[in-house]
Amino acid sequence: MENYIEKLTAEQKQEVKRQLEIYRNGAQEILPVAELKNKIAKSIFLNKPLKIKLGLDPSAPDVHIGHTVVLNKLKQFQENGHIIQLIIGDFTGKIGDPTGKSAARKQLTAEEVKHNAKTYFEQFSKVLDMEKVDLHYNSKWLADLNLEDVIRLSASITVARLLERNDFSERLSAGKPISLHEFFYPLMQGYDSVVLESDIELGGNDQHFNVLMGRHLQEHFEKEKQVVMLLPLLEGLDGKEKMSKSKNNYIGVDEDPNHMYGKTMSIPDELTAKYFNLVTDLPVSEKERMAEQIESGSFHPRDAKMLLGKTIVRMYHGAEAAEKAEQHFKTIFQKGAMPEDIPEIAWSGADEVPIIDLIAELGLLSSKTEARKMIANSGIRINGEKVNDVKLTVEITDGLVLQAGKRNFVKLKRSPQT
Repeated sequence: MENYIEKLTAEQKQEVKRQLEIYRNGAQEILPVAELKNKIAKSIFLNKPLKIKLGLDPSAPDVHIGHTVVLNKLKQFQENGHIIQLIIGDFTGKIGDPTGKSAARKQLTAEEVKHNAKTYFEQFSKVLDMEKVDLHYNSKWLADLNLEDVIRLSASITVARLLERNDFSERLSAGKPISLHEFFYPLMQGYDSVVLESDIELGGNDQHFNVLMGRHLQEHFEKEKQVVMLLPLLEGLDGKEKMSKSKNNYIGVDEDPNHMYGKTMSIPDELTAKYFNLVTDLPVSEKERMAEQIESGSFHPRDAKMLLGKTIVRMYHGAEAAEKAEQHFKTIFQKGAMPEDIPEIAWSGADEVPIIDLIAELGLLSSKTEARKMIANSGIRINGEKVNDVKLTVEITDGLVLQAGKRNFVKLKRSPQT
């Protein structure tokens, strides 16, 4: 690829510098940076947008703010006029991405892929302008490959190279089976980049092998190689594991403002700056200022998280909802008052119910074991009073308020028994 930097005017070079600064912020690794800079320069010189690829595994459609790390980066490219290529892996989804898995993944049906993709689009619209996104299903080209095409594709890489993947090598060392079809997942994901002639591919840092495969195959097919941009994985509310709905340490982009704000307040102090940097839409200079103030201690951790919570709510629900969520938090958690908008649940059951059964029946916690732990930690209240006895029998009265943890409230409304 020829050097386009040298062809630019001084003003155009400044634009390259501006864009590069935005894209580098929050990225864990760019392979290689010099090529990214030259691609931006080429885009400006030819007045032609870059094609930015993100492949989506359609197996888990619920989007949380951990997913928005890469979506926010796509938004930055989109705001600078570049084309976003979203690839729904409806064909590769039938194989299942083996990344980070100790066994082969469940293969999805066409109906599951279609349903999950629809959910993706609805939630992605909270971050991206979906009308300006190029949507692709990789079955369009992968389903047309014949056996000869597949053999030719597989000849482009050695088995030794495929076994460099940590998940494959670990399973091999542990004597766990690796099905032949799993080897084709990275090849097919890489082939997507060949077909779409992608300029840049984004992915989490756990996708290192997969996204580099696109670069490798583009070279094999004598295409201009894409730049790879890897983004860090976001730790969840526990501060340890990657954010995940299955680990219940997530903030969903569809959650109501009060829960979104309240959950943000529960993240560990040491992750506040990282959250500001990766999941908010603040300018780079503002993020850097926040990080400096947090590190120096001039920005109190509580105040920093309140601003973070307000910012996240504002991004997904608007400024008015963010103000109300902050006031709701102050009312409940700083002043110890009951919220005014407690959801009501009609109760037509028994007049007296064991506390553990009541919590389970109302779905306030995931299990009775969790309910016992919460009582032991003084996390259950009835009408504002702590519950200390796991064997307590609750007398159901109209308007009784049950609280589980800091954020979950329900008010029981007596209805006639049937």
